[in-house]
Amino acid sequence: MKKIIITALLILSICSVQAQTMLTGTVVGVKDGDTVEVLDDQNKTTILRLAEVDCPEKKQPYGKAAKQFTSNAIYRKTIHYFVTDKDRYGRSVAKVFYKNKYLTAEIIKNGMGWHYKKYSRSRELAQLEQKARAQKKGLWADANPIYPSDWRKARRAKKNY
Repeated sequence: MKKIIITALLILSICSVQAQTMLTGTVVGVKDGDTVEVLDDQNKTTILRLAEVDCPEKKQPYGKAAKQFTSNAIYRKTIHYFVTDKDRYGRSVAKVFYKNKYLTAEIIKNGMGWHYKKYSRSRELAQLEQKARAQKKGLWADANPIYPSDWRKARRAKKNY
């Protein structure tokens, strides 16, 4: 029985390691602050939705600034990433690293996005957001920053009015 449990645990750990295989690619497009396009070594492109962060929409206040921040950090550069999930649009949700930095943390630290608490329990990211808020960095300089999903709902309601 003990041997079966150990074997099962070993299989589970191997599966989790395989699910988090680190990949490498070059960023060939930045769609917005939290979505990029990556070209791998086999000339295949993949759309990556950054894990644990939600940036303002393109037409939302600070949307262009968030996109520019992400572009300045990784456009045309080699990144390392691992896919954590697929989102409802079929995009790969990924943790992206560059120059030994976690891109999501850099975005949040600089006030270019919200810690996506619905999908992340990271205390470090929550603390980075609180610090950026306190320092009024980026979108936190706005008196009333609107969370992207709330902004989208308001835009849809306005169109239907």
